[in-house]
Amino acid sequence: MSFFDFLKSTTRYAGSKSAVGRLDLRREFLVSPYQTEINGARILDLASHDGRWSYALAAAGAREVVGIEARPELIAQFDEYPHGEVRDRISFIEADVFDELPAMVDRGEKFEVVAIYGLYYHIMDHYRLLKLVSQLKPKLVIIDSEFATYKQPMIKLMYEDTGKFLNTIAHVDGQQRAPIGIPSHAAMEMMAGSLGYTVEWANWYDVPPEKRKGLGEYYRDPKEVDRRRGTCALRPA
Repeated sequence: MSFFDFLKSTTRYAGSKSAVGRLDLRREFLVSPYQTEINGARILDLASHDGRWSYALAAAGAREVVGIEARPELIAQFDEYPHGEVRDRISFIEADVFDELPAMVDRGEKFEVVAIYGLYYHIMDHYRLLKLVSQLKPKLVIIDSEFATYKQPMIKLMYEDTGKFLNTIAHVDGQQRAPIGIPSHAAMEMMAGSLGYTVEWANWYDVPPEKRKGLGEYYRDPKEVDRRRGTCALRPA
């Protein structure tokens, strides 16, 4: 039995075996390598979506997980998750991360771990986000994102349809398309380094080819597509 098997009984994931399997494979890179640092930690899950990673982080031993999610309909999907002591350690705040993070900083809140899964390539204010996160004094920041494959420190700009729940949110009333930025590895390292963080990249190529089903975005050929998904860990230098 895999960790995310419980999702198969929820409305969203029912009948989607491949989606559940993909989450289990990603968990081996987004959660399992950081088990020691997660255990007993207070964790902030930015753009927490339907709470799947908040639940995985709590199950990995976090003493508390706070998720920030702007779409209330996604937070509502967490109602179908298993009840019990894991779920009891999770709470959600309905807000834009750029509205809530400054308030958290002003309140003097602290988190040992900050998870940024699937958010970093749906925003334009990458450096501002990292600066706000740094003020929460985390010992570990885990980022899973698409990254531009350029060798130079660059951010590729694109538009996204705000009506799709996997995309960026609207920033002004009626906005149907919003700009996003996809940073390169070098840009990520430059921004993090300037705030006193080291960057350690996960090697997704450790996964044998026969086990990469559903993970194609982590293995895009840079000769064909100029962005590829990746995972990195930031720690204070």
